[in-house]
Amino acid sequence: MAKSVDVQHVSKRYKLYKKRSERILDLIIPAKEYGEEFFALRNISFQVDEGAIVGLIGINGSGKSTLANIIAGVIPATSGKVVSKGNVALIAVNAGLDNKLTGRENIELKLLMLGFSKQEIEEMEEEIIEFAEIEKFIDQPVKTYSSGMKSRLGFSISVRVDPDILIIDEALSVGDKAFAEKSLNKMMEFKEKGKTMFFVSHSISQMRKFCDEIAWLEFGTLKEYGNADIILEEYEKFLEEYKGMSKKEKTTYRYEVLQKHASEREKIL
Repeated sequence: MAKSVDVQHVSKRYKLYKKRSERILDLIIPAKEYGEEFFALRNISFQVDEGAIVGLIGINGSGKSTLANIIAGVIPATSGKVVSKGNVALIAVNAGLDNKLTGRENIELKLLMLGFSKQEIEEMEEEIIEFAEIEKFIDQPVKTYSSGMKSRLGFSISVRVDPDILIIDEALSVGDKAFAEKSLNKMMEFKEKGKTMFFVSHSISQMRKFCDEIAWLEFGTLKEYGNADIILEEYEKFLEEYKGMSKKEKTTYRYEVLQKHASEREKIL
């Protein structure tokens, strides 16, 4: 089967600074390192078949949103690359929306940037507004919207554009249950059309209902990738154990995971 997305040895490194002067010194004195390195992702690799629905799971801080943004092309990887077949749309709370513009202006700007003509935008606009259920507020600045309204607008624009690859990052965790159900139905339509999708959510039940495969991220590393039913069962057991750990035990566990990953990389190299 043809591959839709190929994630190749992707790492994302950030610098953490205790004060602003460290950031400035790090820029002007490259010979000396200032700040502390932090890897949000470390050497992530996997391939996704066309039409697969992949869930990204992991406890907070595991790198799910970072990976989603890299696959979407919103942020660059520090090393490695992502090869995608077709256009990609990211749906996340407030993603791609300009707070200073109205909802209608955001729709028009987004569609113009994607290459749609003025006539096409006029034909699509009302359908987007209706699906988002924000008719009364569409001509108000987005900065006045609730997180649920922003999410609904972003979702409505992205699904109407009909991308080849759709990434949903916690966009269904805000707003009302009725809209979440309507959105899931729309995603099921995309699934039937053979679209490739990535789904970031803390809802195990949604993952089980919707996903074919799971990428389990753990402190920026890829713990497992494979069948959704099998990995979700393992993940639920892990969550029960992790919730029962003390703060010290969690710190030790994180250290051991990162050390194990470093040792495995050394063996490969």
